[in-house]
Amino acid sequence: MLRLSLATRLALIILVGFSTILIVLVAIYYLRSVREGELAHPSPKRLDALALLIEQASPASRGPLLAAVASPEFFVRVEDGASRAPATDLRLTTMRDAYAAGLGGRAVEIVVPPDRRTKRWFPRLAQLMANATEFRIGLRTGETLVVDAYTRLPVTPLGLPVGIGAGLFGTVVALLALLVMHRETRPLAQLAAAVDRVDLSSNTPALVEARRSAPEIRAVVTAFNRLQGRLNEMLRARMTLIGGIAHDVRTFATRLRLRVEQIPESEERLRAITDIEDMIRLLDDALLSARAGAGGLSQEMIEFAALVQEEVTDRQAQSDAVDMTMEAGAQGAIVLGDRLALRRIVANVIDNAVKYGRAAHLRIGLRQRSVLVSVDDEGPGIPEASRQAMFEPFNRMETSRNRATGGAGLGLAVVRALVEAHGGTVDIATAPGGGARINIVLPTFNAA
Repeated sequence: MLRLSLATRLALIILVGFSTILIVLVAIYYLRSVREGELAHPSPKRLDALALLIEQASPASRGPLLAAVASPEFFVRVEDGASRAPATDLRLTTMRDAYAAGLGGRAVEIVVPPDRRTKRWFPRLAQLMANATEFRIGLRTGETLVVDAYTRLPVTPLGLPVGIGAGLFGTVVALLALLVMHRETRPLAQLAAAVDRVDLSSNTPALVEARRSAPEIRAVVTAFNRLQGRLNEMLRARMTLIGGIAHDVRTFATRLRLRVEQIPESEERLRAITDIEDMIRLLDDALLSARAGAGGLSQEMIEFAALVQEEVTDRQAQSDAVDMTMEAGAQGAIVLGDRLALRRIVANVIDNAVKYGRAAHLRIGLRQRSVLVSVDDEGPGIPEASRQAMFEPFNRMETSRNRATGGAGLGLAVVRALVEAHGGTVDIATAPGGGARINIVLPTFNAA
């Protein structure tokens, strides 16, 4: 669809409205003149009635009578003697024959007279628009009635107002220009839509090359296609690099874990093992988040409530304060996604609730083709001004960066990346008890 600025739209509305009013007025005048039979020339009935009145009027009353019927477009006078030589113009000859039938057998000649109207401005234009016709009608008294008629509206020989043809031609040209402009700018509209659809997690299809468009537009489309290709190649190379680094780091961490087992002091050994596990978990979170952004997650149909129940059962086995409530109908909700990623979503929000809020109260329900998971804690809550920042990487409410008081600040950032990769949303609210509430909405799978 063609997008116009507000000023352009207002100008078009005014122009279209004015043109519509003008066309309607011209059409009303034209139809009325056609109905009266006097669009370009006086009707034969009018001339016959005028000739009859003059023939019956006395010489003294002719002056007032002629003055009464005269107008700027209708000059009337009476001349002595018969009519002048007939016209040789074919158009006037055809018009004379048509008028002769309606003038009661009176002789009639039609010629082109000089313009006798008052012309104060633009005399040449006024003469051009006169469209004058002189009727010389023979009276039964032997005199000649001379009527110089000027049309009220400049018309063509076909009887149409002057400018109608030009207006119609201009309208057709404007429509053709609009169609051509729409055709030329269509690739730009497709390019804008493609830019909005750019998603590095999938292979965005390249735009069709606009071979018939202007060279500049073809160059822009080609450049965008090259840009998409380079971005996809760069992303694949980066994912390959991250995958290789993660594999090597995990190998080194495993070796380090085996060596740590040889530490004789149990307390130091446990601290070292905890650090290694945190390092591996941090690496897994970063890798999983990167895979989500690059479309590397697998897809399978997963019964989401059962997956959440497994995580809750494992946490309860570890003596964590975790419980779950399930609404009616949520038991069989199917989500299409990556099992490991979905499990990590649930695990991260439970971890946050337990670490910072002492407990995690889960509730699962259905909301308009989506499954909703709400996780409430019993902590102090998260101020509304800080909620959006909590989804940024390495951002924590506790700013000491001490790993003993919390994680690295990647938990909610990973949750948001994984949820959005599954087409869902996540937000932070206030729990009924005053703590923080994490709401996760994931679309359910519906077979067509």
